[in-house]
Amino acid sequence: MSQTEKSDRVRRIVVALTVAGSLVAALFGSGLFGGQGIADAAGGAFAADATVLAPAGFAFAIWSVIYLGLLAYALWQFVPAQAAKPRHRAVGYGVAASALLNAVWIVCVLAWRIAESFVIIVVLLAVLLATFVRACRRPRRGTVAEAVLIDGVIGLYLGWVTVAAAANLAAWLADMGIAAWAQAPGVPGTITLVGAGIIAVLTAWRSGRWAPGAATAWGLSWIAVGRWAGGPEAPVVATTAVVLAIIVLVVTAWRFRERLAAGQGRLPTSSAESGPNV
Repeated sequence: MSQTEKSDRVRRIVVALTVAGSLVAALFGSGLFGGQGIADAAGGAFAADATVLAPAGFAFAIWSVIYLGLLAYALWQFVPAQAAKPRHRAVGYGVAASALLNAVWIVCVLAWRIAESFVIIVVLLAVLLATFVRACRRPRRGTVAEAVLIDGVIGLYLGWVTVAAAANLAAWLADMGIAAWAQAPGVPGTITLVGAGIIAVLTAWRSGRWAPGAATAWGLSWIAVGRWAGGPEAPVVATTAVVLAIIVLVVTAWRFRERLAAGQGRLPTSSAESGPNV
């Protein structure tokens, strides 16, 4: 076995172990094994009614899709034909790092370390941005599996964490007793949302892929639902979230259309051709 083959094997094992660890941590974070779930941990700092940036409860259903995607990717990379693929070499350790950071984030929240959880999620966001950039550096053609399990999964993960990082900041500062993060009009929260929206728009502009934009819009929409339908009511925050979600989707659609026009996202006409990136 050559050194390159050994490196590929180590990478695949690391990805599998970190994804497995992240899934186990998620089960603990859900409260499945007893104890408090994330929504009830840290004195309720991450509850749906804790801050002006807290998404309504159903928003977190996206985690099921992300975890399923990570698991599918971890299994798919073990297919012998995938072992030496350049795209796995480009994103594999990024996926592993993101899974590990997610597990650490869950541990921090359950241990009531809210400040540390914010630091971790910012690092996680940076890792996902870097990994997604690498995922976008690809030939014009790729398989449907690559489009779904690399572009799609990493994109969804990135888009959601972009919103989650803003919500995490609000949870930390509200827990410190800064009332502006937990009650209307929520001006600091609005400014933070705009910052998250800028990151999402830049991601959409750079990549022209649907997954990150859709995940960001999903999170923003559920923040709006939470601020209109439940407490703390903050119409300014809700309106800002909706406007940003629309902008992100419009920019994504525009750039995706440009990619299609350039021939970078056409549907495959045979098994040898690629599917569109998502």
